Amino acid sequence: MPSRRTALSLPLLAPLLAACSPLGVMNALVPKDAGSHRAATDIAYGPHPRQRFDVYVPENTGENAPNLMFLYGGSWREGDKADYAFVGRAFASAGYVTAIPDYRVVPEVRYPDFVVDCGRALAAFQAQAADFGGKSGPVHLVGHSAGAYNAVMLALADELAEPAGLERGTIAAVAGLSGPYDFLPLRVRATKEAFAGVTDLASTQPVNRVRPDAPPMWLANGSEDDIVVPENIHRLRELLVAEGAIAVSREYADLGHAATLLGLARVFRWRANVLADVTGFFAGLEAVREAGEA
Repeated sequence: MPSRRTALSLPLLAPLLAACSPLGVMNALVPKDAGSHRAATDIAYGPHPRQRFDVYVPENTGENAPNLMFLYGGSWREGDKADYAFVGRAFASAGYVTAIPDYRVVPEVRYPDFVVDCGRALAAFQAQAADFGGKSGPVHLVGHSAGAYNAVMLALADELAEPAGLERGTIAAVAGLSGPYDFLPLRVRATKEAFAGVTDLASTQPVNRVRPDAPPMWLANGSEDDIVVPENIHRLRELLVAEGAIAVSREYADLGHAATLLGLARVFRWRANVLADVTGFFAGLEAVREAGEA
């Protein structure tokens, strides 16, 4: 059972994480997962200072470990990959060679540039994953909030994947945490700024881009999320399944927007073990694939 101090820390930290700026403090304070370490920092995938990614690896990686990239949120306006070391260490401890990129944000860029940046980071990581013990082939993609949107759009929209050099099959599967997938009309300042100047707003919505050959998707949200409401995950899942794609939605009771991200941190898994749920979904898909090849 968690201590009283740990139990009290979740509601105290969640509002701070929603604001994003104190995330670095939280990252510095929470215990990191053992059996993992950061293997590389600031690998460039473009000329801009924000076009860089870090890599976390399991201890004694060996060769042919599965690969994963995590895309953080921040309303497409902010974020720092260093603040998500706890995420990189968590997935690395679960056996994944894990990359976390920065990407350009509003107001310097707007849609679709922040999505394309994530795609370029993914292509660069895939090309170098073997240097860190990762296997060649598709990469698992995980995102939270705006990062989940970026991940899903990369998986669904060819016109965003192609400038990044991504081919069909680059993404093994997607796990989206608290992502916005159906948010027209643009109501809040963050989306109005991020999608300013887009003439075909309908094309920016994942619910309008579903396809039968979409990578398998695991879509999660908290039932008490008042920033991105849970209907987003259920609507996208229904449309993907109707097209013949694999999609699962998971609604965590009594959790808010930041809590699905917190569920990746070791100290908060008693509340929602998001790490086990995501990696379990990926492992199940891998087992099915290997059985089909046998």
